[in-house]
Amino acid sequence: MRRVSGFSLFVVLLAAMSAIAASSAHAQPYPVVYNLFVGVPAELTNPGGSLPGSNDWSCRPSSAHPNPVVLAHGTAANKQTNWGVYVPLLANEGYCVYAGTFGNYVGSPWPNSAMGGMLPIEQSAAQLGDFVDRVLAATGAARVDIVAHSQGNVYGNYFIKRLGGAAKVDKFVGLAPLWLGSNLLGLGELGVYSTQLGLKAAFDGLFGECQACPQVGQGSDFLRELNADGIYHPDVAYTNIATALDELVVPYTSGLVPGPGVTNIVVQDGCPTDYSEHAALGGSPRAAAYVLNALDPAHPRPVPCEFIPPFTG
Repeated sequence: MRRVSGFSLFVVLLAAMSAIAASSAHAQPYPVVYNLFVGVPAELTNPGGSLPGSNDWSCRPSSAHPNPVVLAHGTAANKQTNWGVYVPLLANEGYCVYAGTFGNYVGSPWPNSAMGGMLPIEQSAAQLGDFVDRVLAATGAARVDIVAHSQGNVYGNYFIKRLGGAAKVDKFVGLAPLWLGSNLLGLGELGVYSTQLGLKAAFDGLFGECQACPQVGQGSDFLRELNADGIYHPDVAYTNIATALDELVVPYTSGLVPGPGVTNIVVQDGCPTDYSEHAALGGSPRAAAYVLNALDPAHPRPVPCEFIPPFTG
């Protein structure tokens, strides 16, 4: 019960922050407020709903943006709470935008049911694959582009490499990716040792309801198997957008593995006033400009350098 009440209080506090930030929104088809948590009020008022500008199943991609964009959220997030910036931003740019909640406990009471990325990554990836198939069928597009945040990168790549997604994905843009896993607080190393000692079940139990969490630990069996044939699929164009201040992906270079045709970006490079950490990449205007350029490299735009606060972006 403490998990539910604590999350509820957290959401209420973030909603208050978002309401303050929303006052600065400028007039356009869908207001864009650069704050990671601006999507939280939508989840509070319409649990399980879709943000305005997303999941329009009558949308037809334009010649300028022929690939629909599918958004893959991070751990404990969902299609509204993770994407309050990117849904309106991409919709205003003329993209058909789709966001789902993957890997949540559907039968649990809200807000537990609103926390995606909790099931094993294989299950989240399969749900993403079904969602992509629905997007392709509805839009008539040949392939989608994926924008992912945090754990969304891992189950997104599992879909690409293990579930036939490479034939359906053109560009993959990762915010705070962790291809090599995280050793936060030494938990990656502890996971390896516990497996060697036959204590894997006890170690996994440390993460409670988050069955995916031990899978993204540095050196985990899951990542070792996923990366056995290389990090990337050669038929997909990857862009990795990382922050040197990432407190959850440790080290942050876990998401910057080089590869043929792979673009690696650290948002602090050339911009010392960018203090975004793991969460803030989902709300940062600087990171968002990099995402837009990755999706449409033929029409690059200037990437702003300004003060980017942590947590909100």
